[in-house]
Amino acid sequence: MIRRPAILTVIAICIAGFATAQTNINLGGMTVDTSAAIEVVSDSLSVDQDSGKATFVGNVIIGQGDLRLTAGEVEVIYAAQDNNITRLLASGGVTFVTANEAAEAQSATYDISSGLLTLAGDVLLTQGASAISAQSMSINVTTGSATMEGRVRTVLQQGQN
Repeated sequence: MIRRPAILTVIAICIAGFATAQTNINLGGMTVDTSAAIEVVSDSLSVDQDSGKATFVGNVIIGQGDLRLTAGEVEVIYAAQDNNITRLLASGGVTFVTANEAAEAQSATYDISSGLLTLAGDVLLTQGASAISAQSMSINVTTGSATMEGRVRTVLQQGQN
């Protein structure tokens, strides 16, 4: 278990912002207005009402304010009873970006009810000149705890953002 650095906060904000209806989130000193419009751009969209899935395919870009998530494919899973989003599955090379931080992985899964975000496959987190890499990372966006596994490598630049 590691203490969540600022870049993990960014990921938590991105995911929480895209998947909740809260009006403001303040984590690690960064405030994001999650009531801002969410824009999704993709090459195609398919919706299956029976299974409660919407799948965005091809050059997917999801934006809200200054936050961006890009992936080859994003599947949004809804609860049958209330149409609330329950899970987000992103694959095909996933990137979360703000003005100062970025996170990359081959895939990402976010379970909204448990607050668990899992990044898998060549995970790389960067903030300025600092970086953390591993094969997988799990973040509990509710508690702020994170675990990285699979040959973890950390480069921390002192005195820099």
